[in-house]
Amino acid sequence: MPDKRTAFFLSDRTGITAEMLGHSLLTQFESVRFQEVTLPFVDSVEKARDVVRQINEFADKDGVRPIVISTLVNSDIAEVVSTANALFLDCFEIFISPLEKELGVRASHAIGRSHSVNDFVNYHHRIESVNYTLSHDDGVSTRDLTEADVILVGVSRCGKTPTCLYLAMQYGIRAANYPLIPEDFSTMQLPAQLRPLRQRLYGLTIRPERLQQIRNERRPGSKYATLSNCEFEVREAEALMRQEGIRVLDVTTKSVEELATTILLEAKLVRRIY
Repeated sequence: MPDKRTAFFLSDRTGITAEMLGHSLLTQFESVRFQEVTLPFVDSVEKARDVVRQINEFADKDGVRPIVISTLVNSDIAEVVSTANALFLDCFEIFISPLEKELGVRASHAIGRSHSVNDFVNYHHRIESVNYTLSHDDGVSTRDLTEADVILVGVSRCGKTPTCLYLAMQYGIRAANYPLIPEDFSTMQLPAQLRPLRQRLYGLTIRPERLQQIRNERRPGSKYATLSNCEFEVREAEALMRQEGIRVLDVTTKSVEELATTILLEAKLVRRIY
């Protein structure tokens, strides 16, 4: 059996849903290496025929048929793609048909419903949250900090910014972040701006060795990036967060997705968008 397969994610819109579902399914097969190809905006029979040609070329080149995971809504387009030399997995056929039977109603079969700009509430929350997070990154602004759903604290370069942006983009969470610096450790007190907001604080920490690697990529050879300084800052930041009763999550071996989901759950944040 070949240890490498090509997987296509097809959609008549952005392909985000097909990618997320398909990638999640394929990660269960650790012994197989997948080349993942996303083909969005397959919204005509002509485009579908071109997709079939691409899939068949990969089948010939690889010597084995590709995997196709589709969220194509239009049945005529999906039928064309299904003629390709591939394992064709139609998510609408797999999931929508049983739901229609169970609910006793026909689905709308409308294109782009899950990521549509026409959903103004979701769209507004996403833009508002991202703008808020960008303007409250790394303690740049403390204005309207009381409007934050969560404020991530921790030493510089421990992953606060990407985690905040993921919370904003995927969940519509207004996430701010504030760095803990040596001046805070000398007094062993939270910055004055954060003290009234303890209940919204969530701490991130990281192993010093990993922190050194990250900082050294940014400022090689600096005191900021030395292992001894990283050990000092991590130790003092953890002590300060323990003293203040702040929940702390170690980011060293966790992905941004895991971090954001854990914070959403443990901080009891309400998801605003899907």
